[in-house]
Amino acid sequence: MPLSLALTDRVVLVTGGARGIGLGISRVLSSAGATVVTCGRSEAEAPGVTHLVCDVRDPDAVAAMVDQLLATHGRLDGLVNNAGGAPYSPAAEASPRFHEKVVGLNLLAPLMVAQACHRAMQDRGGAIVNISSVSALRPSPGTAAYGAAKAGLDSLTRSLAVEWAPRVRVNSVDVGLCRTEHTSDHYGGDDGVAAIERTIPLGRMASPEEVGHVVAFLLSDLASYVSGASVECHGGGEPPVFLFAREEN
Repeated sequence: MPLSLALTDRVVLVTGGARGIGLGISRVLSSAGATVVTCGRSEAEAPGVTHLVCDVRDPDAVAAMVDQLLATHGRLDGLVNNAGGAPYSPAAEASPRFHEKVVGLNLLAPLMVAQACHRAMQDRGGAIVNISSVSALRPSPGTAAYGAAKAGLDSLTRSLAVEWAPRVRVNSVDVGLCRTEHTSDHYGGDDGVAAIERTIPLGRMASPEEVGHVVAFLLSDLASYVSGASVECHGGGEPPVFLFAREEN
């Protein structure tokens, strides 16, 4: 049997899919033949996809968005829970409201969107991919609540994979450093990016499309027996700090 990542005739929702990593994922899924619907809190233009305005932290807005998607396309085959993120803030200085918002966006919102999409997938089946982070796997200083929420998202993935089997598969992708339109600003310009990339075993950050390739696999029939997995997409991870200290001496 020939191997194929074709997603033809499938409708996939990508939250936060009009920019950054989400845009790269949307482009890959579209190129694989999927009908892609993105959503975000504001209007956006993403060529080749339909964009809906929705705050994924609002359960009523999420339910209305899924209803609108079904009314337009008649089906939903896949969900990519990509919306998330957090600004830098030392844990001791951040307010309770700040922590609440970070956990809400990165853990509770994916759960609410997954619930709404699961109801639409129960009859014909489907696949859900949660975009997590390497912050779920190692200390996340400056974004502690974010790292904790992403660790929770990986745990949620495993639980939903059991609860929603066999009709709906659920997996996550633990994404490492990735180049987006704001990478240079975030890491202090090109020199800062280059210094960070030297610490990555593969020597560079990922492109959003490379994350999209992993997502496309998990949504495809090639991953038909993959559920409850957390796939690490981080270029080899982060070598132990003591190795660099040894080299400096």
